[in-house]
Amino acid sequence: MVRKAGLGRGLGSLIPQGESEARDATYREIPTTHIRPNPNQPRKTFDEETLSSLAASVAAMGVIQPILVKEIDDAMYEIIAGERRWRAARRVGLDTIPAIVQLADAKVSLEHALVENLHRDDLNPIEEATAYQSLIAEFEFTHETLAARVGKSRAVVTNSLRLLQLPAAAQRLLVEKRISAGHARIILGTPDRLAQERYAKRVADEGLSVRALEELVKNDSGPSPLRQPKKPTTQFRPAGIVELEKLLTDSLEARVVVQLPKTDSATTRGKVTIEFQNLEDLKRIAEQIATREEF
Repeated sequence: MVRKAGLGRGLGSLIPQGESEARDATYREIPTTHIRPNPNQPRKTFDEETLSSLAASVAAMGVIQPILVKEIDDAMYEIIAGERRWRAARRVGLDTIPAIVQLADAKVSLEHALVENLHRDDLNPIEEATAYQSLIAEFEFTHETLAARVGKSRAVVTNSLRLLQLPAAAQRLLVEKRISAGHARIILGTPDRLAQERYAKRVADEGLSVRALEELVKNDSGPSPLRQPKKPTTQFRPAGIVELEKLLTDSLEARVVVQLPKTDSATTRGKVTIEFQNLEDLKRIAEQIATREEF
């Protein structure tokens, strides 16, 4: 018979026992058949090897850490955090599983599920980026606020969100671990979507390192030997423009590129390009610009 796992003195002293409805959370042993997964669960794939390992541990030791659930209706519960433990318990035939029942609305449940999963190491990069994007969309977090919420740097969050700009084929290769996040960042430096797919496929097919991909992209973007090279221009940009780009990027929390008009043309004009993740991010940027008198 599988041994039931207790809460332990430390956790037991923090979580109220029994069925008191006046509590914000209670500990219960719940039938595994009365629990369903969270439809907002950011994890879409469960590694079979690690799930089997967890199931073996549950069979030997029981479920040591309770899952977190909320009651939905007629003694049915929805998982907020801990779906892998629930799956492992069902796999080894446990009738019940220890759970902390929390009174939480849909948004709080989503935040718990996303943050709990982001604190684990086995989300693939696209699942992680999607979880960040869900938190931004649901809770209107800025990149900086979100980074503090999940205990990551702002750069980590921003770079992760950029992965959602990859073409679907490249995202699939990233999920399959045939390309890395390092490869993806270099691929995203190329604005041509077809070129992005081509580079991702070459990395996957040829096993190119990040450094090799860097060199490949650099050589591809160089002057064509079939064309007469244009008169070289200075590679140094005015310090004031670089500083302005940084100021705008920090202020809008989005990458901003300033392109000066050509000095030898009276018809061309300068251009300011602001990158955004999706329509929600564009709305956020527009609101920041509209409500700000000066940068």
